[in-house]
Amino acid sequence: MPITYLKLLMTAIFWGGTFISGRMLAGSVPPFSAAFFRFLFAAVCLYALVVRQEGKIPRLERQQILPVVLLGLTGVLAYNVFFFNGLKLITAGRASVIIANNPILISLLSALFFKEILSPTKVLGILISVAGAVIAISGGDPLALFAGGMGIGDLYIFGCVFSWSAFTLIGKRVMRHLSPLAAVSHSAAVGVLALLIPACMEGMPAAVTGYSLLDWGNLAYLGLFGTVLGFVWYYEGIRVIGPSRASLFINFVPISAICLAHIILKEPLTLSLLLGGTLVITGVTLNHLPVSGVRVFKSKARV
Repeated sequence: MPITYLKLLMTAIFWGGTFISGRMLAGSVPPFSAAFFRFLFAAVCLYALVVRQEGKIPRLERQQILPVVLLGLTGVLAYNVFFFNGLKLITAGRASVIIANNPILISLLSALFFKEILSPTKVLGILISVAGAVIAISGGDPLALFAGGMGIGDLYIFGCVFSWSAFTLIGKRVMRHLSPLAAVSHSAAVGVLALLIPACMEGMPAAVTGYSLLDWGNLAYLGLFGTVLGFVWYYEGIRVIGPSRASLFINFVPISAICLAHIILKEPLTLSLLLGGTLVITGVTLNHLPVSGVRVFKSKARV
């Protein structure tokens, strides 16, 4: 059991580090090219793990093809394009606070589409988390958002939140028939194929020989640590201690990102960023408390 908690903590640190690597790549490797190599590395390693654990690469049934393609388009293509474009324009710490709201949107959409319980405590957590993001984005002056204080970089990172939420909800359907590891492997492969043409249009074939060792190191980190080990250890944690307890470790992601950004990138530790990050973490924690509640949405829609 202790090794499980250690792996989950390391996963949060790895995921916090992806903001640093993405920020470091933003000035030298274009977004489509960076995403392409990240998931090329990841797909090769993930398929190797699938073969090791399941004996073969599972074939997709006809009805599984479209959902898996949508996984690749949302969680790989869209998410990473938003991610790398956003990190060209805003700090890694600020981006991490925005993306920390992922569980909040997922909870709202799960209540809407899957009729999951949304308790008063979860609603309070949502309000606190949103308040934290507003404080972090506005630099402590929420009224600034209405005066042009939110830039295109913030909108890109919010795009990450929406694309990851779609990836998560679609994944619930896909994983009825595929293991989580197989689903992630197939989605990574779809993402690589989807990213190939736009990466080539960015000039990736000609530019690749000019990438520095630091660029390749960051790409390898994103693919191997941020994607492969991060996903595998996170799913191991879900299997051992359950999804609710494992997901709480995600709250350490913005903390690790803010600390690493300060140490490595020399980004300032502003009071508004620290306060906003604390509120987001508090809100996400409340959102995951196992309490009874009521169904806020009564839609019978299904994803």
